[in-house]
Amino acid sequence: MTGADAFGGADPVDPAVDPMVDAVVGELAGLAADAPAGLLERIAARRVRVPGPVQDGPLAGLQVAFTDRGVAYVRAGMGEREFAEAFRDRFARPLLPAERPPAGLVPALRSGRLGGLRLDLRGLSEFEAAVLEAAAAIPRGQTRPYAWVARRAGRPRAVRAVGSALGRNPVPLLIPCHRVTRSDGSLGEYVFGAGAKERLLRAEDVDVEEAAELARRGVRLVGSDTTGIVCYPTCADARRIAPGHRRGFAGLAAAEAAGYRPCLHCRPA
Repeated sequence: MTGADAFGGADPVDPAVDPMVDAVVGELAGLAADAPAGLLERIAARRVRVPGPVQDGPLAGLQVAFTDRGVAYVRAGMGEREFAEAFRDRFARPLLPAERPPAGLVPALRSGRLGGLRLDLRGLSEFEAAVLEAAAAIPRGQTRPYAWVARRAGRPRAVRAVGSALGRNPVPLLIPCHRVTRSDGSLGEYVFGAGAKERLLRAEDVDVEEAAELARRGVRLVGSDTTGIVCYPTCADARRIAPGHRRGFAGLAAAEAAGYRPCLHCRPA
């Protein structure tokens, strides 16, 4: 995937929110001939405010910018002016209000699954795009460490760079960087704050208390002594292991030394 690929009611225009809007519209109005169809959509993006995945707190309402290619930017806890300035600084485009959100946006935010929603990820480096594609593959209700993302992105030693790339994720929630944790199993930081990350994971039925306890004990992987398979603790297969048959391991080497093999679904390393 390259950075140009997709994985798949408005307020009145307020010039004080984005002074570039009037300038853009004015220049288009002064053209000697009619502008080509869709020209405005190619030089400006649309903005809309939508409900977030939780009913209160900073994630209750989101500012979203989208282009003709898909959703390009998602932020929480920002007013319209701040959002417009942040978007323009990063993408060098003005924002115009939209009458409605893109089809599928609100369901994607509620479900944590993209479905058919398109994303506009132009401007990302090849590595950043690979990192976001890897993060997008983490199933709802599961977590993976930064090292797993680095390996899937083709740069297994670039764990710190993965953290930086996820910190620049333009569309958090839609690409679920909240599902990426530290290598020791603790939750780690998040663009919207550690509290928001924990709340999102709880909403997806991740056992946050168990994750913290396993991290405290140095357990990175859990295996079943009946199947001989070892998984990340939040893997769907790991959740089905009966308590009496669960075995904890500090890493894959220890599990393999005990005769276990890695899960083909979560692929621990």
